Amino acid sequence: MNKPSNTADMVLHPVRLGIIQGLLGGRRLTTAQIAEELPEVTPATLYRHISTLTQAGILEVVGQQRIRGAVERTYALRIEASELSPEELNSMTEEQHRQAFTSFVAGLLRNFDRYVEQADGVDLVRDGVGYRQTAVWLTDEEFGKLAEGFRSAILPYADNPASPERTRRLITSIVMPSA
Repeated sequence: MNKPSNTADMVLHPVRLGIIQGLLGGRRLTTAQIAEELPEVTPATLYRHISTLTQAGILEVVGQQRIRGAVERTYALRIEASELSPEELNSMTEEQHRQAFTSFVAGLLRNFDRYVEQADGVDLVRDGVGYRQTAVWLTDEEFGKLAEGFRSAILPYADNPASPERTRRLITSIVMPSA
C-alpha cells in the first residue's frame, strides 16, 4: 500500500472511511469492535489501515489494556484532523471526486444494510429513518444561510455522550447543484 500523500488520500480510501464513519459521534472503539463494524475487511488489512490513520493523527489511542498477553487499544477519532481543507477539495481531479463519493455512498449503503438486517425488525417511523430529496432555488447567499442553519441545528447535539437512553443516529447530507 502506498503511503497517502494528503488528507484526501488518507480519509477517502473505502476502508479508512469506514473506520472513520464507525467512530463518528464520539465513539471509542477497540480494534475488535471496529472489525465488527467492517466484517468484510480482513484483520490484517484493518490493522494496517488503523495504523495508518493513527500515524497520521486522525485516530488517537484513548485506552489500552492487556488481554491474554496482547495489548488491546481503544481508538477515538480526531475529527478536525480528518476534515479536508478547501484547497485539498479544489485540487482533487474529477475521478478522485467520483471515487470519494462512491466510497461515501458505499458507507451509507453498508449502514442501511446493517439497519434493515437488525434482529428486532425495521420500523422506519419508530426509528426516525428517512431518505428524501428536495429541490430548492437559492442564491449563494441564501444557500450559505441554509447551510449555517443546518450546522446551528446539529451542533448543540454533536458532543452528546453515549448513554442507554440515546440512540446513535447518522445524519448525512449531500448537497449538489442540479444539472
